[in-house]
Amino acid sequence: MVTENMQVVYQIPESLASVVTHYCPGCTHGTIHRLIAEVLDELNAREKTIGVAPVGCAVFAYNYFNTDFAQAAHGRAPAMATGLKRVHPDRVVFAYQGDGDLAAIGTAEIIHAAARGENITVIFVNNAVYGMTGGQMAPTTLPCMSTTSSPRGRDVEIMGFPVRVSELRSQLSGASYIVRRSVHDPGNINKTKKAIRNAFNIQLNQAGFSLVEILSTCPTNWNMTATDALKFVKEHMIPYYPLGDYKVAESVKNLV
Repeated sequence: MVTENMQVVYQIPESLASVVTHYCPGCTHGTIHRLIAEVLDELNAREKTIGVAPVGCAVFAYNYFNTDFAQAAHGRAPAMATGLKRVHPDRVVFAYQGDGDLAAIGTAEIIHAAARGENITVIFVNNAVYGMTGGQMAPTTLPCMSTTSSPRGRDVEIMGFPVRVSELRSQLSGASYIVRRSVHDPGNINKTKKAIRNAFNIQLNQAGFSLVEILSTCPTNWNMTATDALKFVKEHMIPYYPLGDYKVAESVKNLV
């Protein structure tokens, strides 16, 4: 019971559905969903937002948001988001993608959407592994990192080096805002929320393509506890994938 001496300190955002999650314990997809929903509420954008769900762990993302959603084929979320935005330029359109979806089968889609400067927002969740299909090596799997398809660790001489998505996309002239953040502790969660807000604000001001890469955990496929997985992000992922702003175009600096 709430009394007059009590104060509400948190409530579920209107943009976030109150449903039971399908994500594994310790997975930080839920945290990222909450941040997106909070930003949509704060920008009063819920009623005009269209999300694009990927193939991967977030395949059911449409169940968690009280916004319109479309389901894309594997890796094709940027193409679908492009079509939706061109048909409905007054809508806020965002794609939500994992590393296998965006950095492997969807490599061409994300490169050309950024090169064209499409006025869409991409939330890229990097957990360095294929989560939904059984923990195989992904384009972002770290050197020497063990997965179900690289049980002895990623051998870069045979398997190549991990792909640094933000660094690559920042070289494209059409991109306006490319940043990397993390959700492994409260301070970085707050910074991630600000980056997501910046990205949506850029879209609302018709200022071009934005991508927020977010380092995330996968305790199940990393064979770790939730706490150890958060430590793994800090001690192993961030050194290879440094947090920071990789491109903030002159045209959007007044919007971030």
